[in-house]
Amino acid sequence: MTFRRVLIAVDSEPVAAHAADVGIELARSLAAEIAFVHVVDPKNDSHPEGGVVASELAGRAQADARKLLAVFSGHLPGELKALEFVRTGEAATEIINTAKQWEADFIVIGTHGRCGIKRAILGSVAEKVMRHAPCPVVAVRARC
Repeated sequence: MTFRRVLIAVDSEPVAAHAADVGIELARSLAAEIAFVHVVDPKNDSHPEGGVVASELAGRAQADARKLLAVFSGHLPGELKALEFVRTGEAATEIINTAKQWEADFIVIGTHGRCGIKRAILGSVAEKVMRHAPCPVVAVRARC
């Protein structure tokens, strides 16, 4: 089996930056292509702020997502380039769909490593991705 495409799921959390570093290093060592994916979840932005129209909030979220991906791409070593995917929907589902559509050979995703009641209440995007991904998943724990 060859690994030629590495999909790295990112958000604005510090654990995502750590996961991106791991994913970039893995991709570099494998001479693999890199793609970043960030998911905008409209459920998280469902409360209009001060009369702002929902479509304007969605536009802002998309623009913020593109800026975030540009930051991650900007940290790539000079010889590496990355595709950037911005998706809208439930995070785990969209990461999985992107992996299928792009035909990723593996996914790198950060995880807080919560357990017990915290995981039950907050859920785990990484866990859902691991259970349903079409390819292997590397879950990178937060630094302690």
